[in-house]
Amino acid sequence: MFSQLSFKPKKKTEDRLKESFGEFKNDSFDFDLIEKYFRKNNNSEAHQVISDKTCNDLDFNDLFTFLDRTNSRVGQQYLYNKLRTINADEHQTRLDEEIIEKLSNDIELRVSIQKKIETLKHRDAYYITTLFQDAHLEPPKWLFIIKILSILSLTSLVLSFFYPIFFIVLLGLFCINFVIHFWNKNNVVQYVSSIPQLLKLNSVASHLFATPFLKSLNPKLPKSITLLNQVKNRMSFFKLEAKFQGEFQIIVWFLFEVFKTLFLLEPLLLFGVLKKLNTKRDDIEDVFKFVGHIDMLISIASIRHGAKTFCIPVINNDDNKIIAHDVCHPLIFDCKTNSIEISNKSILLTGSNMSGKTSFIRAIGLNVITGLTINTCFASSMTFPLFRVFSAIRISDDLINDKSYYFEEVLTIKDMLLESKKEDRNLFLLDELFKGTNTVERISGGKAVLSSLVKNNNTVLVSTHDIELTDMLSSEYELYHFSEILSDKTVGFDYKLKEGKLKNRNAIRILEINDYPKEVISEAIAISKEQDDFYSSSKI
Repeated sequence: MFSQLSFKPKKKTEDRLKESFGEFKNDSFDFDLIEKYFRKNNNSEAHQVISDKTCNDLDFNDLFTFLDRTNSRVGQQYLYNKLRTINADEHQTRLDEEIIEKLSNDIELRVSIQKKIETLKHRDAYYITTLFQDAHLEPPKWLFIIKILSILSLTSLVLSFFYPIFFIVLLGLFCINFVIHFWNKNNVVQYVSSIPQLLKLNSVASHLFATPFLKSLNPKLPKSITLLNQVKNRMSFFKLEAKFQGEFQIIVWFLFEVFKTLFLLEPLLLFGVLKKLNTKRDDIEDVFKFVGHIDMLISIASIRHGAKTFCIPVINNDDNKIIAHDVCHPLIFDCKTNSIEISNKSILLTGSNMSGKTSFIRAIGLNVITGLTINTCFASSMTFPLFRVFSAIRISDDLINDKSYYFEEVLTIKDMLLESKKEDRNLFLLDELFKGTNTVERISGGKAVLSSLVKNNNTVLVSTHDIELTDMLSSEYELYHFSEILSDKTVGFDYKLKEGKLKNRNAIRILEINDYPKEVISEAIAISKEQDDFYSSSKI
């Protein structure tokens, strides 16, 4: 009877992991903690670190929420860093794909790995990174006094059994140690979360390394695991401390506190452990990356398993060609797919609001990023080179620094022009250049900027309402458009990409459908005709 009862929770966990494979994670997302590893990680050797600006433009946090199928906080932080950094490592990509295939096909093995990794699901695991990224507490210059007081307390305790007078000395020492013990409490609190989780992490890494095909991720990992095990006994003290806070009765906790206070165990162990860990930062990070990488690969396998359509992209650096078949925006439910081939020219999109222009630009940008980071695109097939991705889509006033919308846009575009001069291939994503200024200067400035950005092996996807730009840029940009479907009283969209520039302008017609006053409609039509006639004569 007992064996049956103890077996059920185990079975329930296995069933849950199997059933959740390919499904969205039902969890809260604390991005301040998720980003901790990325913000302090040295990504200087990456081909590109995706900027906060581009992440904001492409709704990166929503993308991460959709993609994250990890089982631990370690894997979650590692995946976030992976999605923010573009690297060119074909060998690692091939190795990852081999492991993903094995994890996808061997369900029992994958579930057993997930169960082990799940032990790092506690929120405290977010703080493991502080042990190899943050500066540790420095011991006080008077640490030697703590050592002397600890020895005197032990000596007084022993002598008090033979000479009762030493019991009074022991009480005096206890009072002094009490002050030092609780002074040190604030120091201990900083590590009660991270150090016990490091013990778990090292144990998980040791378990996972026993799986033969995972050893190739870091053949030298046993050295790091062994070095961390050398500090295991001292670190276990903090694990015990954490347990007391939630599991033991108050009387046991009190007796343990008296014992620690009497011999000043906490400051002695804390600064001793920190001194050891300070020399093992690289080893802690190696173990962190090993476990995080495996969790990330399981997450990628889960993403692909649950995706309606996905493909492994072809990264072709022979030219700037982007070929996308049935590409979709991963964050739009039941998204309409589109296909496009971008080769000799960049892309200029026209169309009314809500017709799908910006969503299409974002879809291309997001799929290039996921293709270059986790080797997964949401399309039937995609081919593109190793790009760096930049965007100017969502711009707003910076009131704190007294910057207007237009000035913010000017600075953003200036950065893109500087990046466009570099030798790397760049993908620039733009929506409605210079919206914050007048029509004449918007068109002239936009034309000059867009002509400059396409130089030096760069590819540009830009949307505009300024039809004038389609004629000015026809030699450098292929023209595409999205259009609405009008009936007597409704406006609809098919969200399908169409070749050529938008020929029908329906903005005034939409006003009419929405019962604007007839005099407003009549005047709008008349002014529109005058502008068309003026524009036609000026071209002649």
